[in-house]
Amino acid sequence: MTEDKSKLLRSLSIDRSANKPERSNRRWLPISAAIVACVVAFAAFGAYEFRRQDPPKETASQIAQQPAAQPQTPQQPAPNNKAAGNLAASGYVVARRKATVAAEITGKVVAVFIDEGMTVTEGQIVARLDSVLAERDYELARSRVETADAAIAAITADLEDATRIMTRIQTLSQKNFATEADLTKAQARVGVLSAQLRQARSQFETAKIDAKRSASMLDKHQIRAPFAGVVIDRSAQPGEMISPMSVGGYTRTGICTIVDMDSIEIEVDVNEAFIGRVVPGGAVNAMLDAYPDWTIPASVIAIVPTANREKATVKVRIRFDKKDPRILPDMAVKVNFLADAKVKGTTETTAAN
Repeated sequence: MTEDKSKLLRSLSIDRSANKPERSNRRWLPISAAIVACVVAFAAFGAYEFRRQDPPKETASQIAQQPAAQPQTPQQPAPNNKAAGNLAASGYVVARRKATVAAEITGKVVAVFIDEGMTVTEGQIVARLDSVLAERDYELARSRVETADAAIAAITADLEDATRIMTRIQTLSQKNFATEADLTKAQARVGVLSAQLRQARSQFETAKIDAKRSASMLDKHQIRAPFAGVVIDRSAQPGEMISPMSVGGYTRTGICTIVDMDSIEIEVDVNEAFIGRVVPGGAVNAMLDAYPDWTIPASVIAIVPTANREKATVKVRIRFDKKDPRILPDMAVKVNFLADAKVKGTTETTAAN
């Protein structure tokens, strides 16, 4: 009975030595499968990336072959011309003729005849300085002219009398009624008076020049407008001292500022990277910040042949095709360079070449 139980127990026992290799193989099988799956996944991902990057290379090669197969046509510059229409810049309205009217001499302002917004003509008197001393100098110079003129008249009369005496003595000397000494004395008298006459005439010319100078100095006390325009600033008031240079206690150097409204234009700074899109004579649309809904036709006058190193810009001058009283100096403005201007400029350049 005991032996049967022992045999039964041995039959139920597990032989671990025989099953050990089999369990080891079962344990490594999932790991191997995972490694194979990862390799397959990386291979699939690499193939996908290769397919995704491959079409641009083929497209690039096709694009590189297109210029060789198709000749260039005049329509190719069209994208650049279209881009030129998008070129915009900002700047200000400026006046080419703008002057601060000042006196050439130092003096006290006694009258100012202008005010802001007034229109003046060329040569119009805008102010007057105290001219009492200048008037006295001019009167003195005129009296010197009159004195020199009277001296000429007196010497001329003496010379004519001395000439008649010398002629009479020469006649008497030929008839032995006058001595040689009398003749020599008469000739000397005529010579002295002739020299005095030349001196008097020279003094007369000097006096006239001095009188003109005094008149010019007197006229400088009348300050006039150098050109026709509009007064935009009045600086001096009656009673103030004015001088061409601000020295000592003088605080005023100008009477007013005049602007020629016919000379207003636009100055804008264009980035030097896009200056090639701007052509002289090209059409431009200008819009004032004060009137944003008002488009003003304009055109390019010139490209100033220098660049700003600090801002990397080039200055462009633009004219208004039509003047308007609403356009004032120093107004902010934005401009758009039209594409048609670039096309026209390119066509003209090609035809010239």
